[in-house]
Amino acid sequence: MSPTFSLPASRTEVVLEEIRRRILAKELHPGQPLVEAELAQLLGVSKTPVREALKVLSNSGLVTFSPYKGASVCVVDAELARAVYDVRLVLEPEAVRRSVAAKDPALLDEAAEVLKDASAAITARDRAELSLLNRRFHRALYRGCGNPLLISILDDLKDRAALISVVGWESNPSWRKEWNEHKAVLAAARKGDADGAADLLRAHIDDFLRRILGAIGS
Repeated sequence: MSPTFSLPASRTEVVLEEIRRRILAKELHPGQPLVEAELAQLLGVSKTPVREALKVLSNSGLVTFSPYKGASVCVVDAELARAVYDVRLVLEPEAVRRSVAAKDPALLDEAAEVLKDASAAITARDRAELSLLNRRFHRALYRGCGNPLLISILDDLKDRAALISVVGWESNPSWRKEWNEHKAVLAAARKGDADGAADLLRAHIDDFLRRILGAIGS
């Protein structure tokens, strides 16, 4: 008989994505304890994939572990928002500039498809889906930068950035404004204007940071 820890990776991945979705949809609230047994019962699985999923989500920044309280949903504050967006402001525009200069039309086509899906998510007011699509759009633009370490650093921020976005949208659902800004960045990239795309992206990230700090208190 196989031990429970040998469950297929797909089981853990399904649980991981469902917990991520529930956090971003605010069905699991910031600061809420995440009890393995309760989540396992809720999702109809054993505790093993839940435990593994929580470890991954802790590494990505959606879950916090305390020696005394165990796992809980990460709470977004001004310090976290500044830290995440400071790194993005320094690295992401340059990654996008390099990616656009490398001229990979497939990545721009991917970004365009994500924008279409994002428009549908805006209409449905699906914040969780929109936050994930937002990160997919950004990743499509910087993924061709040619530096695997730079891509890895930015990828490591994507869950934290998604959670920060959801918190910001609670007080100011500026989805359409951001969608239009994404469209402008993509248009510059389509033209091969690497510096212009980087500048537009930098302004986009900086503007959202100012708005999120205003929403949660700087």
